[in-house]
Amino acid sequence: MSAKAATINLRNFSTPQMRAFHMSWFSFFLCFFGWFAFPALAKVVIDDLGITKAQFVTTSQWAVGSTIFVRLLIGWLCDRIGPRLAYTWLLSLGAIPVALGAFVQTYEQLLFVRIFIGAIGASFVITQYHTTAMFAPNIVGTANATTAGWGNLGGGVTQKGMPFIMLGLAFFGDAAWRYAMIIPAMLMIVTAFAYSRLTQDCPEGAFQDLPPESTKKSKQIFFEVCKDYRVWSLFLIYGACFGIELIVNSKLMLYFTSDFNMDIQTAGIIAAIFGMMNLFARTLGGFFGDLFGSTKGLKGRTQWLFFVLFIEGLALMVFSRMTHIWSLIPALVIFSLFVQMAEGATFSVVPFINKKALGPVAGIVGAGGNAGAVFGMFLFKIESVPWADAFMILGWIVCLFSFLALGVRFNKADEKEVLIELQNISAANRA
Repeated sequence: MSAKAATINLRNFSTPQMRAFHMSWFSFFLCFFGWFAFPALAKVVIDDLGITKAQFVTTSQWAVGSTIFVRLLIGWLCDRIGPRLAYTWLLSLGAIPVALGAFVQTYEQLLFVRIFIGAIGASFVITQYHTTAMFAPNIVGTANATTAGWGNLGGGVTQKGMPFIMLGLAFFGDAAWRYAMIIPAMLMIVTAFAYSRLTQDCPEGAFQDLPPESTKKSKQIFFEVCKDYRVWSLFLIYGACFGIELIVNSKLMLYFTSDFNMDIQTAGIIAAIFGMMNLFARTLGGFFGDLFGSTKGLKGRTQWLFFVLFIEGLALMVFSRMTHIWSLIPALVIFSLFVQMAEGATFSVVPFINKKALGPVAGIVGAGGNAGAVFGMFLFKIESVPWADAFMILGWIVCLFSFLALGVRFNKADEKEVLIELQNISAANRA
């Protein structure tokens, strides 16, 4: 096929578009699994290594913070070598620090390993890049949201899965958690091989076979992206949704075991609910972004983004006030729904910011998620601030940042170009 797909057929593995769709979400899923394997085993790791809760939070900050720089690089790299090779190498190299996590003995070693594990969080940018390259404007928001959402499921599955993997390896005694770390590393290596064999960069084939952009022109486009206020608005917005998700993913287990006195298995099951909502919640964000984009133009996408982000902030504040498990769970579900819809809504806007610089735009906005997580985690290191109050403060910040979405504007030429593409797709579907 030589054109972007205008539909998503989940049972179709024969087209390059759908192979990229399925391989990208599954690869991101595994990267998320490796990325958050340590937080899922936080209590056991802290006890075994003899480190403090604050030290573990610091390693989480670095695991998320190091991703910022790699996400900025990976967007540029996708433009150069294509998403197929970028993902193959990221999975292969990322498996190394995940496996080395099994051998850490000190706080310093844990910090060192988690800094490098953080690099695999850049997989998100490749996922969004690949699906944007493969799907047409009428469906790209849904495609981006679904692949990212199903990839983010790795966060929820990890919270539930790693404690049970460790339990299944209980015959290794105190070293069970160490052997559990090997599992995601092995799966990443296998998936890297599959990605290199089953996917291609875009509907037309490999990037190497397409006419290349000149270096001078590429640099000029990159600087244009850096000067675009909309990119930095979305950078902050993504920090207020995906950044919050990263914080919650890395804190729920300790929050439940410390503040609610849950055992690790119960805490893992409840914490998994948050991540498991990605099965459909992020897709809804992208779907409605496409829907409002089709009916109200690009302005409809940004208005939808404002709405879900504002409700996300309110839901987080409500969650922070819950003190009983039976009120905690429904509050967590509602918050999870809106934070993940906000992420999907964000990347239903991203593909239309600058079509000539998809990699840099996706990289910068994606890095915003990690930047938000790094700064937000400082709240959880202040001993005088209970974690419940930290969640409340974050809720207020999200509500304030939601108004940035209303300032993301598009000119008439952009609106007209997208409208013509949508009309062409509609005409082709009727033919």
